Amino acid sequence: MKVDILSRCAIEELLNKGIPANTAIISFCDPKSKRTPIGYAPVVFPSDFEFVFIAAVHDIDIEILGDYGLTYETYFPEVNQLADFVLNAERQGLDIICQCEYGQSRSAACAAAIMEYFYGTGIKIFADYRYYPNQLIFNKVYDALKAAKCTSADYTPDVFPQDCESKSAAHDEVVS
Repeated sequence: MKVDILSRCAIEELLNKGIPANTAIISFCDPKSKRTPIGYAPVVFPSDFEFVFIAAVHDIDIEILGDYGLTYETYFPEVNQLADFVLNAERQGLDIICQCEYGQSRSAACAAAIMEYFYGTGIKIFADYRYYPNQLIFNKVYDALKAAKCTSADYTPDVFPQDCESKSAAHDEVVS
């Protein structure tokens, strides 16, 4: 599975050219709030494009969650649905495009979590100077992927516990 990180401008350009076949898109946008600029709207995807997940989530750090009336538990409540979307895309052999406004923070964090979960290579995105992965997004997505995989009925009891343990160990090495 190939995972790309794009900005709003890049995804809009790609929409004009045509989304590649076998592609799923995760699009991060700003939620409506008093901080959202007037006239702001999320990227509009064609109605016939079925593999898109749109997440309206603030690009903030854990220290200021309270300023937004949020806690770690209430921040990004759709993350479990996103994990299911990612696992479904992987099962179908789709590539994934992660997109946010500038293609640097939320999308980079989501891509890093996906790459860490499947391949143990998420640190490469954190090490790339072009990106500033949002650590809240990374941790929420990574943890949701682990939880979804570990509770999935698709895995037999004698296989998935070891998989969950190895994924957890890889995550601990990356974030410590």
